[in-house]
Amino acid sequence: MPPFSPLSPSLRIASGQVGFASLPQCVRWPHRIHAIASVFLFGSVFLGRSTFGEESRSLADSSKSYVILPASIDLTHAGSTQRIQLQEKTGDGVYGPQLTEGIRWTSDNESIFKIENGRVVAVGDGTATLSAQIGDQSGLIQSTVVVRRASQPIEYEFRNHVQAVFARAGCNMGACHGALAGKGGFRLSLRGYDVDTDHFNVTRQDRGRRIEPTDIGESLLLTKPSGTIPHKGGVRLPVDSSDYHLIAQWIAKGAKGPAAEDPRLTKIEVTPNRVRLQLGETQSLIVRAHYSNDRIEDVTQWAKYSSTDDSVLNVDDKGNVKIIGSGEGSVVVWFASQIVMARMTVPFSNAIPAQVYAESPVANFIDRLVNAQLRELQLAPSPRCEDHEFLRRVYLDTVGTLPTLEEVNSFADDPRPDKRSRVIDDLLDRPEFVDYWAYHWSDMLMLNGNLLRPEPLKAYYTWIRNHVKKNTSWDQMVREILTAQGDSIEHGETNFYALNQDPETMTENACQAFLGLSIGCAKCHNHPLEKWTNDQYYAMANLFARVRAKGWGGDSRDGDGARTLIVLDRGELIQPLTGKPQLPAPLDAPPLDPKDIGDRRVYLADWMVSPENPYFTRAIVNRVWANFFGIGIVNAIDDMRASNPPSNPALMDALENFLVENRYDLKGLMRTILESETYQRSSLALPENLKETRYFSSYYPKRLTAEVMHDAICQVTGVPTKFTEIEFPGADKKPTSFYPEGTRAMQLYDSAVRSYFLKTFGRNQRRITCECERSDEPSVVQVLHLSNGSTLNEKLSHKNGLVGEMLKEPASNEEALVRRAYLTALNRQPTPDERTKLAREIAESSADEKRNVVEDLLWGLMTSREFLFNH
Repeated sequence: MPPFSPLSPSLRIASGQVGFASLPQCVRWPHRIHAIASVFLFGSVFLGRSTFGEESRSLADSSKSYVILPASIDLTHAGSTQRIQLQEKTGDGVYGPQLTEGIRWTSDNESIFKIENGRVVAVGDGTATLSAQIGDQSGLIQSTVVVRRASQPIEYEFRNHVQAVFARAGCNMGACHGALAGKGGFRLSLRGYDVDTDHFNVTRQDRGRRIEPTDIGESLLLTKPSGTIPHKGGVRLPVDSSDYHLIAQWIAKGAKGPAAEDPRLTKIEVTPNRVRLQLGETQSLIVRAHYSNDRIEDVTQWAKYSSTDDSVLNVDDKGNVKIIGSGEGSVVVWFASQIVMARMTVPFSNAIPAQVYAESPVANFIDRLVNAQLRELQLAPSPRCEDHEFLRRVYLDTVGTLPTLEEVNSFADDPRPDKRSRVIDDLLDRPEFVDYWAYHWSDMLMLNGNLLRPEPLKAYYTWIRNHVKKNTSWDQMVREILTAQGDSIEHGETNFYALNQDPETMTENACQAFLGLSIGCAKCHNHPLEKWTNDQYYAMANLFARVRAKGWGGDSRDGDGARTLIVLDRGELIQPLTGKPQLPAPLDAPPLDPKDIGDRRVYLADWMVSPENPYFTRAIVNRVWANFFGIGIVNAIDDMRASNPPSNPALMDALENFLVENRYDLKGLMRTILESETYQRSSLALPENLKETRYFSSYYPKRLTAEVMHDAICQVTGVPTKFTEIEFPGADKKPTSFYPEGTRAMQLYDSAVRSYFLKTFGRNQRRITCECERSDEPSVVQVLHLSNGSTLNEKLSHKNGLVGEMLKEPASNEEALVRRAYLTALNRQPTPDERTKLAREIAESSADEKRNVVEDLLWGLMTSREFLFNH
């Protein structure tokens, strides 16, 4: 590393020749750091992925077996069609590549169905056999086709067909007529969530000028999107397209609107939904919709597609996938507010002997499931980290502090084989553990002195801290918050409702904090990225409609903020779209009787913390996992929507089951994670896992959070920070402090406490319920503050700090001084070369220079990557 790199571990001495060993070059730094910033700040560049592989093979391998997809074909009206394709069949339930050429399709009874352009077309009722022959091979691959109601032509429905065409063409998207004000005087609901109003706007608005029943081809609904007359949105429905003819036929049949008897969509499916492919290969997807009248339709042409990982795969608007990188990615398939996923596994191009996985140590189920995925992806697991690396890592991740000099030496001298487990158990029982996790949950619950008065804020934090100390089960904590009542100072949990003062905000923040779901978009329209509808949003919010508060401790800043939370026995939240209240119901759950006078929040709490809730357990598992690994199994950490799948679904399922079986004991979950070999792997990347960033083949170095970094600096220098001010915007009196001298940053329960250092290094401001409030992005301001700012330099020069203690060492014992500096700051012994060179530098300094040299020694250590990152 260059000696003048801003965060270089080199000494601040005139010669500039003596440097410390930085982390090895093969250490993989977090992928979230921009490459340019990494070069400037941290002296490392994250390596990109490899180039594309060869194109997909199209000729069949005679040693492979194949299957027709979809596995079952059921055509339910006259002229209905179904795409078909041939897929390699494997023994583990994961499909192999698609066969695209050399296939001869035949029907054994063309009075029932025929084959046209790679589709099965219904002709008459009955059952017949579909066969596929590959090249000149003698064997046939067969499937059964059932045709029903072949004499009944489908009548296109506005709800299920016309709206699908609008969505596919982008007509009802936010950039077009789905915008809040519409476009060109024509407005559609976003993605068709308001089907009745859409039909009115299409057929009745502006005197019905968009429909011409007597001359269908002159209907504006067809002439504009087809480009017959100028259209700012361009050509969306070519005249020769099937969608154009669908709209024309709907108009010809009277442009009927949505009706109560319309069949309703019950589910969609994508085929294949699990595939193992290689670089350069392609895959086509088939999407089918199932309706309440047993109708099954091929809706591949109307579905919308997106990739969850553009570094692994791309997908076009017809559902054709191209593999461009190694790893695991998924295609999100959206149709009519329903979402399904197709998962693609692409092994890395490593040749790893099976013995590597067989000999990889396994401590628990986490390792078995992580190793299984590594084997499937052909990634090598990194070896176990060294003892000193583990000790520093587990302290920072579990209690947010560095181990002391005595703890480092004691651990190094401990010969017991289970000493790592003993350290884990000790940390989970420490007061610092309570501080660390109470702070963590305070971030999530937005404890902020700019939003709450001091006494309620302190009561809320005390409630959180006491539950962490008692290791209260997570489901019980959440239940107490959701059903809270009483005085805001005596019952701190009631302050959740002081921070969220209307049913909509209560709903949104409860879902975000406890379920990892951001449903705010559904407040105005159906969610554009998820299945939640506008009706579901207001049904959920209506569960909070009867929550009220009495007394606010006065309106002035002098009031104590005391209030009493109560629940009324009547009151409804109006759904703005309908002007009526929505039946109160949690997401995807049956509604309550609106006449029930009981506390609706009890029903909500029962549903939310239920093991059957597909989001509650996963949300907290992902938050805890991310604390220890820097990234979640799902990323972003608090984004648990169905269209954002986990990187290892089997691991997520197992952790979820573990937490349920252990009655939401978070300490038990943490212990299991910490004891796993996955957590205890080295952060040194191997050539066979260097390019992966989300499958946990090694430990990923991560920058210390603002609070942990601050406390580490205070701990090493021996000089605490005095937090003297708390901001109260608009207050006339001078801000005051509630924190005694010696309070660590991790013990500050109020994010409004002023701290330039914490602000600079991206602490959570607790203004919204979102992990995005915390930042680990590097900046020049951070570099300048570490180099010239007051936090580090004033503590190093403090007369009662570590430097003064170190100078009390015998003058001839420079090597002991160097060892102490390394063990205190980096929790490891210096290398022989580091020890020798640095001891010589200190020995050669004059008595007047010695303090400056020792300060430079510690400054160099504490501005190095090895100190600023947990690894």
